[in-house]
Amino acid sequence: MTDILADDVWRDVFVTGLKNAHAMEHEALALMDRQIERAKNFREIADMLQQHRGETELQIERLDTLLASLDEKPSGLKDAAMSMGGTMAALGHSVAGDEVLKNAFANFAFENFESAAYQGLIILADRGGYSLALDPLQETLEEEMRMARWVQDSLPMVIDKHLELRRLGENASR
Repeated sequence: MTDILADDVWRDVFVTGLKNAHAMEHEALALMDRQIERAKNFREIADMLQQHRGETELQIERLDTLLASLDEKPSGLKDAAMSMGGTMAALGHSVAGDEVLKNAFANFAFENFESAAYQGLIILADRGGYSLALDPLQETLEEEMRMARWVQDSLPMVIDKHLELRRLGENASR
């Protein structure tokens, strides 16, 4: 009886993690959409965000497939709430004269948060016997880690370009 309860708890935690990741990716889409729209003077950021947006859509599909394999569905409420939260966060930065810097710092934190979430899901999948989930979760983790590295590596360029645009009296916020 104890093993069955332990399995139920493990499954519940794993499914909750998958649903949370699904909602987190909807938040990411909202954040990226606002930033892509506004990155007028930072084409390299918009291009990379557009590429990662495509990856994020595939990540959501992977999560949908994993949830379906467990006879579960994403939480529409969580997805909607996180999407609205992402939109509000992006709008909050849009009024700042250093919007692009705030977005870069937030993106760095967010990509690393996503990486940590997927590392946790991989551990849960591995230890809980959900071996079919390992490859899709690992693929997503690699995409998130690659994006986190890009954001980190691009910080000097973003800061330098922001400062140069300000020096020239141009719109440096986006």
